[in-house]
Order: sequence, then C-alpha cells, then structure tokens
Amino acid sequence: MFQYSRTRRTETFLLTMIAYILFTVLAVLPVLLFWKNPYIMSDLKFAMTVLHIGIKYSKITRKFYSILDCFMEKVSEHPQKTFLVFEGSSYTYSQADKESNKVARALLTHANLKEGDTVALFLGNEPYYVWTWLGLAKLGCVSSLLNYNIRSKSLIHCFSCCEAKVVITSAELCGAIEEVLPTLREQGIRVFVLSEKSDVEGIESLSDKIQQASDQPLSPQLRANVNLKSPMLYIYTSGTTGLPKAAVINHGKVWRASFLQYMIGVQSSDVIYLYLPLYHTAGFLMGFSGAIERGLTIVLRRKFSVSNFWADCRKDNVTVIQYIGEIMRYLCNTPKDHKVRLAFGNGIRGDTWNDFLDRFGNIRICECYGATESNIGFVNYVGKVGAIGKEHFLHKRSYPYALIRYDTEKEEPVRDARGFCIEVPEGETGLLVSKIGEQTPFSGYAKNKQQTEKKKLKDVFVKGDLYFNSGDLLRINEGFVYFQDRIGDTFRWKGENVATTEVADHLLAVDFVEEANVYGVKVPGHEGRIGMAALKLKENMDFEAKSIYDHVKYFLPSYARPRFIRIQDSVAVTGTFKQLKVKLAEEGFNPNIIKDPLFFLDDSKGYIPMTKEIFDSILEGTLKL
Repeated sequence: MFQYSRTRRTETFLLTMIAYILFTVLAVLPVLLFWKNPYIMSDLKFAMTVLHIGIKYSKITRKFYSILDCFMEKVSEHPQKTFLVFEGSSYTYSQADKESNKVARALLTHANLKEGDTVALFLGNEPYYVWTWLGLAKLGCVSSLLNYNIRSKSLIHCFSCCEAKVVITSAELCGAIEEVLPTLREQGIRVFVLSEKSDVEGIESLSDKIQQASDQPLSPQLRANVNLKSPMLYIYTSGTTGLPKAAVINHGKVWRASFLQYMIGVQSSDVIYLYLPLYHTAGFLMGFSGAIERGLTIVLRRKFSVSNFWADCRKDNVTVIQYIGEIMRYLCNTPKDHKVRLAFGNGIRGDTWNDFLDRFGNIRICECYGATESNIGFVNYVGKVGAIGKEHFLHKRSYPYALIRYDTEKEEPVRDARGFCIEVPEGETGLLVSKIGEQTPFSGYAKNKQQTEKKKLKDVFVKGDLYFNSGDLLRINEGFVYFQDRIGDTFRWKGENVATTEVADHLLAVDFVEEANVYGVKVPGHEGRIGMAALKLKENMDFEAKSIYDHVKYFLPSYARPRFIRIQDSVAVTGTFKQLKVKLAEEGFNPNIIKDPLFFLDDSKGYIPMTKEIFDSILEGTLKL
C-alpha cells in the first residue's frame, strides 16, 4: 500500500512537471516566434484573409457571379443606403440601379447594342460615368475606358484597337471628339453626347433618350453568355509603341482587383473618397469596383484638389482615401481635422510616408503594387515604411514570381550557360517576373499581338515555362518588397505613365526638329521622373520656343509635356542605333553642368532659358512642378 501510494505521488509529480514544462514552452513559444518574426500576427491574419478570398473566388468560378451581380445583390440588401455622393447630391443603391437601367434601355433602343459589343467612354468623373458603365454591363457590353486627356492620333488609335462601335462623351469633351469625327464616321463609330440636343451632324444626343427610357430591370438573358474569361473592360496603358495599349480586363481580373479593399481591412460601413480618374486602374478597379464588393458609400469628385480634400472628407464623413505618389506629400501641408482611418494606393516616397505619419498618426497607410495588365501584385499589409509589399508563402504559392538578373545596357534578362534566367539573391535588385498559368493568366493587349508577346518571357527556369515580364526592377529584403526603377521607355510622373516614343513623335512633328530623345529625370523631393527631351535641330534652323510650346500644349496632356528641353548637336545612340537615355537622365537639368542650350517649361510663359535661379528654386521646392 505504501509502495503504491509513493508510485502515485511520483506519477503525479512527473505529470505536474510535464504540464509545467509544456505550459512554459507554450508561454515562451509566442515570444520566440515574435522575436524571430515580429509580424507573425499580421501574417496569420493576412493568411486567414487570403484563404477566405480563395474560397469566395472558387465559388465565383464554379457558378459565374460578376461584379455587376454583386452590385445587384447590394441593391437588394440595402436599397436605401447611399451609394454615390457627388457635388452636393447623393444617390442610393436603388437610384443608381434605376438610373443605369434607363441608360441601358436607351442604348439598347437607339444604339442597337448587343452582348459583346464594345462602347468607349470618353468622360470625366461624374455620376453618368457610373450609370453608363453599369448599364453597359447589364447589356453584356465591354466598356473601353478612355483617358480624357488624349487627342488626335492617339484618340483615334484607342477607338480602333478596341473596335468600339459606339463612343459616349460629355458636352465638355465633345470638342475633342469633333476633331476626329470624320475618321470615326468613316469607321462607322456612332457618337452620343450626354446632352439633351446636339447641333453637330454625326453626334447624337443621349440625355433626352435616357430621360424617356424606363427604369425597370433588364433581363439577365441579355448577358447570358458572359463568363469569367469574357472581357469586361479595356484600360489603356502607355508603352514603347508610342501609342496607348488597350489592356484586356476580363471579369476574373476585375474580381481579383476588387478583393484588395477586403484584403486591407475596408468595412462595409466605410465611406471612400474617389477623386482618381475612373479611366485609371487605381480609380476604377482598386477604388470603384472594390467599393462595390464591400458595399460602400462612394464620395466622387471630378479631380484632385488639395484645397478641398480635407474639407470634402470632413463634410462627407470619409473614412478611406486612395492616393498616388505625390498626392500624399501635398496633403501633409493641409489641415488635419477628419475621420479618415485608412489610406491605400501606390507610389508614396519613404520621406513623405514618415511626414504623413508624423502629422496624421492615426491613419493607417497600406502601400500596394501592381499594373493594369499584370498577373501579380503585392500588398504591404503591415505598414513597413518604404516597402511596396510583403512576401507571404500563401501569396507566392498562388502567384509564383521571382526577381531575375537584368542587363540594363542590353535591355534583356541575363541567362546562364544553359539558357535559363538567374534568380538574384535576397537584397539584390532584379526584374520582377511572374508565372503565367490557369490561375495567373495574362490577357495581353487588344489587337496588339506584338506587344502582348513582348511581355512574355519563355524558358525562364525550365524549358517550356512562361512568365510575365513586369518591366519593373524590385528588391526583396527581409521579406519586404521595394520598388527600385522601371525599365524600357516608359516613366511615371504625376501618377501617369508617359510613353517616351509617343512624346518624341509629337516633337518630331515640329518643323525645326530633326531628332528627339525623350526620357525621364529625377527631381529631388518628387516621386517618379519628370519629362525631358534632347533635341537636334534641322540645319540652319533655330529653336522657336513659342512654336514648340503651342504644339505640346495642344497635343500632349500636362503630365506628358517635356518640362526641360536640351538642344544638342547630335543625339547619342548605341551601336545598334538605339538612343542613349541613361547618361542623359543622370546628367539631369543642372545648368551648371550642362553646357548645351537648356530650356524650362514655365506654365505661364512657355519655354524659357533655364537659369541657376530656376534650378535652385526647384531644388528648394519653392517652384511648383
């Protein structure tokens, strides 16, 4: 009996010790894990979010359910909830539904549209942009979102490459359409303007027809053949062709972009402030369609205004804002009374990020990375200053990617003796490539097989594999992804991509310009690169500042106009006759270094000689670019 009792005590003691050890291990383990990875809780939360999105997307793939169906579901769930606020007027989800029904019926009757037809939207931010897109979606039509800054040859090209049958514009933009109207009529493209009457032959009024149309629901059979792989949008992106490329955005891609807001914690009770242009990927996909997925209230503004930004946020109780690069820098110098809790976007500089946090410490910033046509994106869900994203094993498993060694002089990836690309080690800069597959498709560009194929890399790591070439140089360090630079002929300024070839083509149309080399140069304190052109003049001809200013002002949007012009005796080229840009970009626009004639684009005076005073003012930040 005594022996049995002692044995029981020993067993109890051992069990107690084991339990104590286990408790200690379990108590210490989180500390050790956190010490090893301080972002472990954020990683776990993000993993749960990604898994939930994966489940939701798999349901969508099994039984097709579009972002339009999602909107209709929100209409049923909360018809009286405010959907859109614009210049003092507000519209409920139910009203938006009915307004889009009227637009759809008017176009069905008067434009004879059918499922699969493409309609170009040449509009600024306004409610009818939203009603028209929803109406077209109800007809099973594809919307081509045109940049309202483009003109002339570029505008005609945009109509042609998406094979639009109809274009819808506003009274304010009708002048630009009139300039190309003869070509549009030759191509059989019908033009409708959002006004009650039109005095221009070949342009039909639309507002009067919308007012007369019924607001009753349309039959889903009108879009019965639309599926996840069907194109829903064409969004234009600049490229090395010299003209915009129409990226094909199918219904699946719209969904993947729409999930971003859910991924970063946007709630259905939030109010989002949308001032980015709706023709832009950030404005339409990340902002607008994401707001539909979440069932938000959208405060829509025609364009960004630094003086009205926070006033609008206060007035309409905005809680979520979007940004592109420099916008956040402007907001650091404005009043801060607001209810905003979350800002998301891309292109914020590290110093601006820190300044913004110092001033608005209660706003969470979520930097993202992606491109209109890309099949890969990153999200910096932990708020690491300066990073465009964070690596996560679930993300990499779903969207396989790599950074490969790139030769900037030869402008091609470096390959080993076997002909395969070389992945760079952690901490080194490399070209981002992402695998093209069933779950990570690359739809390419409409009617542009050459540029579509150019974005593909074959035999990257094994024979027969296929990757998307992002054109971006990135660096990954300690699990965080950092943007380094863009390759090729496109640079980014004021949140817009600028195709150097297109700008050069316009400059070459000026009678005294023989050669034009366009490139982007860095400006201290500014995101991206600003436009600069090195020109060679025709023999016995002089540089005419007013003439070239009038030309670029007419043909190019403000962000694409070269801010600096350098006159050279000859334009430097490589052995294969490619223009040298890197050295010119490094030399910049410093008149103390550059001995060539140098000119600066003053918004009020045109091109004027570049001086040391102007240069110093730019560096000091007292001269606005």
